[in-house]
Amino acid sequence: MTITQLEYVVAVDNHRHFAKAAEACFVTQPTLSMQIHKLEDELDILIFDRSKQPVTPTEVGKKIIAQARVVITQSKLIKQISQQEKGFFEGDFRIGIIPTISPYLLHRFLSKFQKSMPHINLIVEELQTDQIITQLKKDVLDAAILATPLEENGIIEKPVYYEPFMAYIPEGHRLSKEEFVLNSELKLNDMLLLNEGHCFRNSVLNLCGQSDENHERQFSIESGNFETLIRLADSGYGMTLLPYLAGVDMDKEGSQHIKPIAEPRPTREISVIYRRTQLKIKLVEALIESIKSAVPKKLSQKNDNVVAPV
Repeated sequence: MTITQLEYVVAVDNHRHFAKAAEACFVTQPTLSMQIHKLEDELDILIFDRSKQPVTPTEVGKKIIAQARVVITQSKLIKQISQQEKGFFEGDFRIGIIPTISPYLLHRFLSKFQKSMPHINLIVEELQTDQIITQLKKDVLDAAILATPLEENGIIEKPVYYEPFMAYIPEGHRLSKEEFVLNSELKLNDMLLLNEGHCFRNSVLNLCGQSDENHERQFSIESGNFETLIRLADSGYGMTLLPYLAGVDMDKEGSQHIKPIAEPRPTREISVIYRRTQLKIKLVEALIESIKSAVPKKLSQKNDNVVAPV
């Protein structure tokens, strides 16, 4: 039994496909399959049921895979201990970030983080919250940036800033003449929302105190980005809510349609999250510091009206 064989087993479990697992491990599929067969022969068990598509672990295979993840993590710990002792860090650092944060935050902190960790190969991927949690638990990601609280078992949440919701209200809308918007004035029947799977959508639904099934719209669209919602609002299809940094980054013309929401101002809590067993804690700490120093200081103040993203 070797660490490499265990890594191949974990890769197949992650991808549920031998060819994709081989590609991820930078080996040929025959090589990966042969090594897993050898391990199964040595243990005298079947780890995967190959008759199913996608490939599925057997019941005993699930136990073997869970222990394989522990062994791989512990083996990596030896190198991490050495790096931390020397204060020198190298290798990959994989970060997940949700799409409603990345366009407005990444450009603010990436340069500082890379300067503080010049030998780290930073890999950033946009994913939705449920995908991030799955990949963190499988050790595919080292850390992530998303809206909290989530209260997931085994996951640590470190808030880095608190971002108010802003209203984008076009000319001619019923609220266009108002200096600010009251929470009670937010109605889902003229609110443009992101599509399902985005936690910001869930936050808006929670803020309005309604479920998505309990209101009617004359117009319905699924969009994965704020730019589409803004253009639709400008075309007379309603209003939308934006996170603070999205409003700050708008041009002069667009910013004229941004209105604050009255106190208690709804806010989303943005955190760096990672597993309790995370080995790259120094890198996580550097990430947290880089983000905190890159956003406006007023966003560091905790807000009592945090709207849950789930």
